[in-house]
Amino acid sequence: MGISRPSRPVLVTTAATAGALLFTTFAPGTATADPTPRPAVREGSPLGADRAAKAPERAAERALGGTGASGLDSGRGRGYPRERKLTVPPENPADKSLKLGLTPYHGIAPKLNALQRVGDRVSVEIAGRSTGGHELYLVTVTAPETAREAARQERMRERIENAPASAAKDKAITSSYKTPVFINNNIHGNEWEGTDAALKLIEKLAKARDKKSRDLLARHRLYFSVTTNPDGRIAGTRANAGGFDLNRDFITASQPEARAVRRIAIDKQPAVMIDLHGYVNGTLIEPTTPPHGENYEYDLFLKNSYANALGMEAAVNGLGYTEEKDGVLPAVIPFRDQEEGWDDWPPIFTPQYMPFHGAVATHTIEFPMQVNNAAYETQPVAELRRRAAINVDIAGAAMRATLDYTQKHRTSVIADQIEVFRRGATGAEQVPVSEETAPGVPGIGPEDVYTTEFPRAYVIPAGRGQRSATAAARLVDHLLANDVRVERATHGFRLGGRTYAKGSYVVDMHQPKRGLANVMLADGRDISDKVSTMYDISGWSLGRLWGASVDTVRGGGLKGVHARVVHAASDVGHVAPRGDLRLRLDDPREVAALNSLLARGITARADGKGGAILPSSARGAAKAAAKKYGVAFDATRAKGREALHRTRVAAAVTPGELFALREMGFDVEPVSTAVLNAGFDWRKADALMVSAGLDRAKLNPAAKSALDAFLAGGGGLVGRGAAGAALNADAGLLAAEPVEGNGDANGVVRVSNAGGTITGGAPGHSFVYSPSWFTDLGPGVRVEQRYGTDDPLLSGHWRATEDGSGGPADAAGRASVVSGSAGGADVVLFGTEPLFRAHPKGVFPQVGRALLSVARS
Repeated sequence: MGISRPSRPVLVTTAATAGALLFTTFAPGTATADPTPRPAVREGSPLGADRAAKAPERAAERALGGTGASGLDSGRGRGYPRERKLTVPPENPADKSLKLGLTPYHGIAPKLNALQRVGDRVSVEIAGRSTGGHELYLVTVTAPETAREAARQERMRERIENAPASAAKDKAITSSYKTPVFINNNIHGNEWEGTDAALKLIEKLAKARDKKSRDLLARHRLYFSVTTNPDGRIAGTRANAGGFDLNRDFITASQPEARAVRRIAIDKQPAVMIDLHGYVNGTLIEPTTPPHGENYEYDLFLKNSYANALGMEAAVNGLGYTEEKDGVLPAVIPFRDQEEGWDDWPPIFTPQYMPFHGAVATHTIEFPMQVNNAAYETQPVAELRRRAAINVDIAGAAMRATLDYTQKHRTSVIADQIEVFRRGATGAEQVPVSEETAPGVPGIGPEDVYTTEFPRAYVIPAGRGQRSATAAARLVDHLLANDVRVERATHGFRLGGRTYAKGSYVVDMHQPKRGLANVMLADGRDISDKVSTMYDISGWSLGRLWGASVDTVRGGGLKGVHARVVHAASDVGHVAPRGDLRLRLDDPREVAALNSLLARGITARADGKGGAILPSSARGAAKAAAKKYGVAFDATRAKGREALHRTRVAAAVTPGELFALREMGFDVEPVSTAVLNAGFDWRKADALMVSAGLDRAKLNPAAKSALDAFLAGGGGLVGRGAAGAALNADAGLLAAEPVEGNGDANGVVRVSNAGGTITGGAPGHSFVYSPSWFTDLGPGVRVEQRYGTDDPLLSGHWRATEDGSGGPADAAGRASVVSGSAGGADVVLFGTEPLFRAHPKGVFPQVGRALLSVARS
């Protein structure tokens, strides 16, 4: 068991998806975060101020182009410094940073231009552009390098990853490889101060002449993302211009900002990284409470992260701020000081994603002094600036302490990074964390031990057994974009007791980044009995939820598999040479392709099984769609049923759902209670989707009458969750009683599909977040999908509530998706969460099909 942790109280959180964690200990009258617990703000909650969801359409359009690449310069053939004169944006007096006395976005470029002219240590590159079109600045601070030396450094970096066993013995790497450190700032736009601390540190290092600084820059490369979310920095919002929380977007990388950071992780290969946030008093410094990500080499991670946390704690507390004088509480290290509530289980956060690319110390750091949200509006400017200045000071202390740790332990940090890759490449077993395997870390107990059994390989089959070639290609390209190695079979083969066709994809799990491959493709684990609460999602699986067939091979060798490494998935766009055409609607790209054809006036009919039938006369248009979207049109003799029409959707949904609808090519008009009360022209809509922000009971008489007339006139309804079910009930439509499960539950669930228009050919798994189901179904109500009859939860965290209800046992066998006609409207209701962020892409088409089926003609 080891030394018990002192006290370890449970962490009290205000929001499962928020960055601010609040402790119950506070000093009355001091400048602390609001100590009053508030209801959790969960995915799918109303968007605030009763406003409609907004997301730039071009962001969804970019999603159809694949994972894409950031604008990061590879730097091949170039040394350091790499000076670039940045374009200075126009001054924006509305930039929310100004009120806090911090650097506005338009003020960053002039500072970086000036710093590049100070000596020869500072380089600036454009890592990409934000959803709102703002440049993302990546600053490198290091001693000058010739092009030849930079190329040598790159060869050593590649050798560390690709030949770790020999790299571990390479004295040149030990003596002269520059250890990469990454400092990520302002990924949450209204957590500002890391940007200003970074600018101060960059300036200090650019001018420093002391021996310690010279040695630091001679033996390290320091990378700073100055602001990862300029959209939010300017607007004073947590999310980017698309409404996305970027620190929930890793693994799926639906947003350009996350893809830019992913490129930094791959190309720069940081050994140490910190991510600056707010606001928790006292300063919160990772490592976290259990459960710990089971795909990490956690012994190496904890040893380094805990030691670095101690250094940051000492530096922050050493600034001299006190509760009595400044309202600042001492720093907190959750691993040491808390029982549960702030875990590192899901790979969606930046510091939880970076270890899969070799980082052996990563940290979220939460500043103490709240300046955002209500405080921003209510506190005097002088008080806000006092608090912000303290946060900048604390952020700077954390940065300097991290550099001190890396400088002192440079050799062992790189040795541990090499060991991460070596274990992956050789298929070595993980080393369970203990006080012996993570020396210097006290209080390690059984509750901290999380490991997994890596399979020998994953296979994404080709041929008739594959659900969707489009989905398979999407998944393969996504794996490759994350630097996971994928091979394609040049001959048929047999593996794990199954026979596979030529062209099947193989992910050999003896590879340096096996943890990343596994965290994306594995089923995951039901951890409901491990802890009572989780900070964010507990289950995810691209292998189960992205629509592709993925087989797990547990043992044996791969000698009989003849394959070649691929750098992109094979083109799956195809149009049968003759006859009428059938387009499956099993992937968002296929739905988008259909919508593009309908927009061109192409005739299409439903086939009754979830697909679309097109006449042979549409072959030319189909070829263009096949090329653009990477979809297949097969020959068919079926004639189809009801005609399909271009569907215009009035949507009261979350930003993530809006993004998904636009990715599928729907014309979407965001609505809300306020929008309808202001007068909405229902002639612009064929269907209504409701999941958040629309309450019929709060509509004025004119708006309510207009909504009811739309539904009575054949306008369809797709509802999701409590808000969708409530509108259905209030409008007197489908006879189905919604039952809400535990609101804290989420994960991957087993389902059985009835087939037909909505769920025909759909995956046997879905996703839930605050799950619900339907009982007391009236005549004519069709069950489209049910939760699994045994334990429906495959992976995640789903417990019954304190009274014993609302758990997976109550949901087992219950209707999760229902449909029917009532009051003149066709209705589909979801108790699952089919458009959650970008996690269940293989489930997206269920909503797409539902909208097409309920739309008025």
